[in-house]
Amino acid sequence: MKKRVIMLLVLSLMISLLAMGCAETPAGSGDGQAAVKLPKYVFLFIGDGMSYPQIQVTNYYLTIQANNNKYPAVLKSQNNLSFMDFPVTGSAQTYDSTSFAPDSSSTATSIATGNKTYSGRLNIDIGGFTKFETIAEKLKAQKDYKIGVVTSVNINHATPGAFYAHQTSRNEYYAIGQELIASGFDYFAGGGFREASSSMSSSKDLYTQAAEAGYKVVRTQAEAEALKPGDGKTIVISEHLVAKDMDFVDAMDYEIDREEGEWGLANYVAKGIEMLDNENGFFMMVEGGKIDWACHANDAATAVNEVIALDNAVREALKFYEQHPDDTLIIVTGDHETGGFSLGYAGTDYDTFLNNLASQKVSYSTFNSDYVAKYRENNTDLQTVLADIEELFGLKVPKNFAMAKEGSLQLNEYEYNLLVDAYNKTMQFGADRNANEEEELKYDKYEPLTVTITHILANKCGLNFGSYVHTGLPTAVFAIGAGSELFDGYYDNTDIFFKMAELTNVK
Repeated sequence: MKKRVIMLLVLSLMISLLAMGCAETPAGSGDGQAAVKLPKYVFLFIGDGMSYPQIQVTNYYLTIQANNNKYPAVLKSQNNLSFMDFPVTGSAQTYDSTSFAPDSSSTATSIATGNKTYSGRLNIDIGGFTKFETIAEKLKAQKDYKIGVVTSVNINHATPGAFYAHQTSRNEYYAIGQELIASGFDYFAGGGFREASSSMSSSKDLYTQAAEAGYKVVRTQAEAEALKPGDGKTIVISEHLVAKDMDFVDAMDYEIDREEGEWGLANYVAKGIEMLDNENGFFMMVEGGKIDWACHANDAATAVNEVIALDNAVREALKFYEQHPDDTLIIVTGDHETGGFSLGYAGTDYDTFLNNLASQKVSYSTFNSDYVAKYRENNTDLQTVLADIEELFGLKVPKNFAMAKEGSLQLNEYEYNLLVDAYNKTMQFGADRNANEEEELKYDKYEPLTVTITHILANKCGLNFGSYVHTGLPTAVFAIGAGSELFDGYYDNTDIFFKMAELTNVK
């Protein structure tokens, strides 16, 4: 009788252990698979416009920087970006319903909801009728997770909007902002509202509406530093918003322009962790949005600095992961590639000179606003402009063009003539020039002088841009923590949603 009782107790214990193991295995796992740990803290980092070229160029640049800007006799690179050391890596295809070179709204929709749609739409099907529920909305409604959305661009821009908004056009910034407020999410941070007021509505501006809906709206760095978890739902807007580009306003400063002591993306993530941390769980989406903007403008040095800023933000999540390794999942990916960026240029053959990137001191945006605008106003002569270019970008006019050395920042005659031509177009026509097809291919909508400078500098580094828009390259996916093994392989970007949903047991 004693033996039977013991056997029954052992059997009961085995059944209990089996049930506990099954509780850790997400729905859909097949027989014979090892139990997958379920995360309750999920970080999703999206480098907008970031694919393999942006990652690899940044990594190699940091390698050269670590070697005091000198190429050693035998090159040896290391993984300088934190997420490059994540144990799981994958690749995601990025096409949408109508294009193999999609936009941010459709790709973010795929990542946030597992659905394809047209470029330009946010979480609505191609018919324009069916709204898709996002992973963030599901986690809040079904699991009572706290939700955070952080971005270096406008908080109602395409990628952040894809986690709470549902619009047939990503350009409905005011309506997207109203959906942000209605979401009830716990923490928003980064850039300000784009089009905070509507010319089509007599309603109050979005900041006022947010305050009336119970959000604490913080617009200075001192107030942001003083925030405490008990402050409730919060919208934190950078004190240093950019108003330099006609197209891109009220975003955070570019990393290359950020002044010492000014909060960057990593600071907003660190504060977000403090505000969201709780026993039940949280989800935080963090966008490095200005990687995309810099690559649209074909500004390699600025793009590299934006990748570094994103990596600094990832490092803040890693600090949290080290404290909660069994409960935390961190995913780092991109939504698409921007600029047709390549590591290699015909003019430098098989050589690269990435140390030349360090000569750039300001972004294309700051150069436009602080310099080019004044050149037009004052009708500044070419020699003065060339002196500024040397100071800010390192590009020099040699006494003898024949003496220009490969790998140096000395201009050859061809490059000098490109600059002179671009200077004349910028001074003559300004931003409102009526460009012909040749000029559109050369400069797109950007300042001829500025984009010519960044092109020449990139080429002197052995880098090249093939486009001013997005391309169809797959994006890298890096993962660490609970359930990270699911992100191995080559798959569609919609699978990122399905993997997150499976791991968090949402329907």
